[in-house]
Amino acid sequence: MSIKNLARVYSAELEGIDAKLIEVETDLNVGIHSFSIVGLADKALNEAKERVNSALKNSGVKPPNRENRKITINLAPADIKKTGSQYDLAIAIGYLAATRQISPFNTSDKIFFGELALDGRLRPVSGALNIAQMAGERGFKYLFLPADNVDEAAVIESVRIVGIETLRQAIQVLEGSRPVSPVMFRQSMATRDNISDLSEIKGQGNAKRALMIAAAGGHNILMTGPPGVGKSFLARAFAGILPDLAADEAIEVTKIWSAAGLQPGGLIRKRPFRAPHHTASTIALVGGGYDPRPGEISLAHRGILFLDELPEFQRATLEALRQPMESGTIHIARAKGTLVFPAKFTLVGAMNPCPCGYYGDQETECRCTAYETIQYQKRISGPLLDRIDIQIKVGRIKIGELRAAGEGEPQNSPVRELVERARTIQRQRFADGTAKTNSEMSSREAQAVAHLDPEAEKFLAVFDKSNLSPRSYYRLLKISRTIADLEEQDHITAEHLAEAFSYRLREEA
Repeated sequence: MSIKNLARVYSAELEGIDAKLIEVETDLNVGIHSFSIVGLADKALNEAKERVNSALKNSGVKPPNRENRKITINLAPADIKKTGSQYDLAIAIGYLAATRQISPFNTSDKIFFGELALDGRLRPVSGALNIAQMAGERGFKYLFLPADNVDEAAVIESVRIVGIETLRQAIQVLEGSRPVSPVMFRQSMATRDNISDLSEIKGQGNAKRALMIAAAGGHNILMTGPPGVGKSFLARAFAGILPDLAADEAIEVTKIWSAAGLQPGGLIRKRPFRAPHHTASTIALVGGGYDPRPGEISLAHRGILFLDELPEFQRATLEALRQPMESGTIHIARAKGTLVFPAKFTLVGAMNPCPCGYYGDQETECRCTAYETIQYQKRISGPLLDRIDIQIKVGRIKIGELRAAGEGEPQNSPVRELVERARTIQRQRFADGTAKTNSEMSSREAQAVAHLDPEAEKFLAVFDKSNLSPRSYYRLLKISRTIADLEEQDHITAEHLAEAFSYRLREEA
């Protein structure tokens, strides 16, 4: 829109991982020179005046500081706080349209965002995919953005992505003197680094079996054992047996990473693997801050959150995991509203059985008192443990067994194929629902798809004597369903229930 000395173009603001449409209005009035930005702008955005001035000057057009007029930039709606530097391009284009330094063009079907360098280059910004998705949903035809952001935005086919390197290029495209090059999206494989292979881990057959079940059903898992037995190695191998993200999952994950400013550089198809240090704060883990951004649990969405040395994390930090582990989302409350970040992750925890690490070890004597061991284990609360489906002990492998092992050790690729087949069964099962894996089933769904055979019905009598909570009972049904899916069986047998029950037993000090 351009009326007399008024121009209106469009940009966007990120709220959490969702993009909001922002109108950038430019008004010119007679008076002593001034350049004001209004509309609840933060300091970084107010500094856009200097960037835009220099970028316009170095792009060969008359900048605002050479105008003997009052220039007002309004960002609407005014009740949304505007942050960051992504409005630079929209402000520059709006100013050019208002001063008639660019040929008239249709502003109603275009969105502009990107940070300007002083020489007119476009620097990448966060949230390209998020903004592209919003643009497509709102019916915009073109999205002008920095060339470095093209790969992640191009997955949205309903909007034409225009990648530009300089402000001068943007002007040439809008005036028709420069053609719009077609953009093809690519996939990023950058989130699965340092992944181990199961064949590199000697022995530990029970742990590998448990990991395969956890991967097939998306179940949380906790490994307990002395130092040096391979818990961290197993966790990294776990990432290697997970199937790639489905198309809709890939968009979800890429949006989160882009909103967090991690610049995925394309559509992420490998499941994320996040391993925060035990000194991480609660905000770092769950998200938030002054300008709320996704935390580690959201960056691990549809992938793995690996917490090594689990009892060493702050108690409040661990307890903050309970709600997202149950609901798959994390709610960040702020004065003007609540942001919701996705957080459907698989928790992989690893811990020592006691402070010295050798309680129950057959080779090294434990130096801890019973009280110290109990207090150490109690750092993991009962409600949190109740949300961890599979709990196993990882023991020491003797040197002789290590030297003999190697032949016939499972490798990631064939195990991943088994996991993929089991997940395909689950996708078909939940095609009309919101769940994607057995771990996401509601208690009603778990009961409905259990399909117990007669022997399994008899075995259920065991649970009456186990003092399991209702949550634990339904989790056992989910694990049993996953074991049956791995064997491509419709009915759950007593053997499936017995194996699932074995993963819930924990030896206390």
